[in-house]
Amino acid sequence: MEEAAIHFIIKKYEFISRDELYAILQLRSEVFVVEQDCVYQDIDGKDDKAVHVLGYKDDQLIAYTRIFKPGAYFNQASIGRVLVKENQRNFKYGYDLMNASIEAVHKYYDERIIKISAQKYLKSFYNNLGFKEQGAEYLEDGIPHIVMIRT
Repeated sequence: MEEAAIHFIIKKYEFISRDELYAILQLRSEVFVVEQDCVYQDIDGKDDKAVHVLGYKDDQLIAYTRIFKPGAYFNQASIGRVLVKENQRNFKYGYDLMNASIEAVHKYYDERIIKISAQKYLKSFYNNLGFKEQGAEYLEDGIPHIVMIRT
């Protein structure tokens, strides 16, 4: 049996429905708070400044990022809150998600330089997408991170 494809919907905050926002926050909490056992303030007051990339499979939200224009989060355009639902990670949807997010940065902001704050264990994943590490490792919410730039 062939695995169902993932499809992406890209929306500015003001066009996200209440049900979509609930699904986004639920999935972010599932991955970043529960799965990673990390108590932190996910709802950071920046969602309204972002464009949201939602990945659906069989009408269920399974992947997500949010993107920012230069100056809204970092000095460069950025991608953050990158996640794929745990039981969907073996299908390599992370690459589809990041490629859709990179394309969204190009489309919405006409930017080629993208900065991310990556969890260090995902460094090679992001290297495969053209991101290069910059600077030293640091802790963010108790998890080792590294700044990475794609040009």
